[in-house]
Amino acid sequence: MSLTSSPCHVLILIVGTEALRLKRESFQHLGWNLCPVGADLHPNEQAVLLRARNLKKVFRSGTADLVLFEKLSLEVQTGEMLAIVGESGTGKSTLLHILGALDSASEGDVYFAQLNLASLSEEDAAEFRSRELGFVWQFHYLLPEFTAVENIAMPLLMRGTKREEAEQQAVHWLREVGLEDRASHRSGELSGGEQQRVALARALITRPKILMADEPTGDLDNRTAEAVFDLIARLHSDYRLTSLIVTHNLGFARQCDRVLRLERGRVTEVSPQSLPA
Repeated sequence: MSLTSSPCHVLILIVGTEALRLKRESFQHLGWNLCPVGADLHPNEQAVLLRARNLKKVFRSGTADLVLFEKLSLEVQTGEMLAIVGESGTGKSTLLHILGALDSASEGDVYFAQLNLASLSEEDAAEFRSRELGFVWQFHYLLPEFTAVENIAMPLLMRGTKREEAEQQAVHWLREVGLEDRASHRSGELSGGEQQRVALARALITRPKILMADEPTGDLDNRTAEAVFDLIARLHSDYRLTSLIVTHNLGFARQCDRVLRLERGRVTEVSPQSLPA
């Protein structure tokens, strides 16, 4: 299916572009001037790009409150690859959602450079995620009716980037993930590892300040998972990314710059070398 074959697709892109223009204007009251794709958000690079202070997350369970974590603080340094590990149900994904402005904490604050994410409205938070963050999930969430190159180009098209330019950048990222020859294939025609590589390219096409990955290899067999993680590590190095990765795979976490373990509502730093290979 071509991106221009349906009036609905054209309407979505037009509405998305107009909404983006209006959101640029509304962000002025926050003192936040959005910058071009690939440009630094702040003239002086921040040593600590993301920091959380005294986070608490409470869920209502029947008549009782379930405290997932509290008094949780952490920092993400610019340029580092940071892993968050822990058993299932400890709140790793919830923490990532809070750090990525997809959810809010019951208490505490999250700062991206000098921006308090709690100050953002729902619409402003969506704009912030689109501009500054790239997400990779355990499931690829590719749109099945579009090709690989169209899926990767979609974030730029939704910003109003011309199709030719967006697809040129998408081809570049397909090349980076080793799938240039699969550009015209739809998601159903790709293997699981190829789908995840396309999802990674889609997350990086906007040149995000932080790559956030939640179990990015969780649905893959061991050999394919290792190849995908090696790709993430290479792109992290080549493009000087800041990466925050939630993973059960301690062997992968061992290859990160730092590792935080979330356990019983507390986060502690552990040496990567102390983890099993």
